[in-house]
Amino acid sequence: MKKLVGFIGWRGMVGSVLLDSLQKNNDFIGFRSVFFTTSQLCGTPPHVTNSIATRLEDAYNIEYLITLDIIVSCQGERYTTQVYTKLKKNGWKGYWIDASSYLRMHDDSIIVLDPVNLKSIQLGIEQGVKTFVGGNCTVSLMLMALGGLFKNHLVDWISVSTYQSVSGSGSQGMLNLIKQIEHVYQNISPHLPLSKSILDVEKIFTGSLNNMYNSVHNSKIPILGNLIPWIDVSMKNGQTKEEWKGSAETNKILNSKKNILIDGTCVRIPVLRCHSQSFTIKLNRDISIREFESLISSHNPWVKVIDNNFNSVTAQLNPLRVSGTLDIPVGRIKKLNIGKKYFSAFSVGDQLLWGAAEPLRRMLNILINSL
Repeated sequence: MKKLVGFIGWRGMVGSVLLDSLQKNNDFIGFRSVFFTTSQLCGTPPHVTNSIATRLEDAYNIEYLITLDIIVSCQGERYTTQVYTKLKKNGWKGYWIDASSYLRMHDDSIIVLDPVNLKSIQLGIEQGVKTFVGGNCTVSLMLMALGGLFKNHLVDWISVSTYQSVSGSGSQGMLNLIKQIEHVYQNISPHLPLSKSILDVEKIFTGSLNNMYNSVHNSKIPILGNLIPWIDVSMKNGQTKEEWKGSAETNKILNSKKNILIDGTCVRIPVLRCHSQSFTIKLNRDISIREFESLISSHNPWVKVIDNNFNSVTAQLNPLRVSGTLDIPVGRIKKLNIGKKYFSAFSVGDQLLWGAAEPLRRMLNILINSL
């Protein structure tokens, strides 16, 4: 009989993208599914192949959850903390696939990114690992972009500056950005076309943003026309937790014998979906630019090397071009003047696809095909 898979948090941003990808790839044909809710009990579930339920089930019903072979949760850390623990205490032997960060660094979990660590995933299944977790978005996107360098053990260290979209802060972050655009346009539109000097218009634009957040924005400063070089909570060493994840999660995913040093600054910018990253890479041996490009482009079929010229970079290496796709363009590849082993590169990836939903979808299919 086909495995029974439960979905929690499928209405949220990551869950919605996951559901859409599962349907587009006809994945539901491989298992039976049931959908749960934390707020709309007995509501109508989505219409998918092999769904066994005619209503939404209670996401806190441990007795029902314990009957499932696989649970896929995009509900968030609070839900995982509460329900996962209860299931384990009640002897549940099923598989848990999670989008939240709560279980990532647990000893009995594997952070999943199968184009990079498929062998570790397969070995984990053989050894009885039951918990599989999607990684931090920028970590996953970095490993997809530079996977060929890591696979060939060429990376000494990486310094990275991220340019992370507001989707990384949740759906409310996306709505806030759109509300800010609307608010500023209402204030500035009477002066367009320019009836004032451009500097006067700039003052209206900037003043409108600085005065708006008390009414339409929940954070301390607006993001439109701005950037915030701080993501997540503070760590004792001056890093933010988002920056700490770069090294901690990378080394766990790669199961590295030698700790690969990765650090930098994570920045929130006014883009809706895609995260971009600027890398300074120290390799442990001198290679040519052509070999660098060959190593990363041959690692997985989603990496697209972008020629280092104005037209190619501006047309292909940007969030608008990448949004909604699985493409991982990597460009601005060049050797740095500071030494023969030093390279720079710039990548873009959809935070909601390879950065969140796609590794979960692929992990579910790996389990379905393995059990």
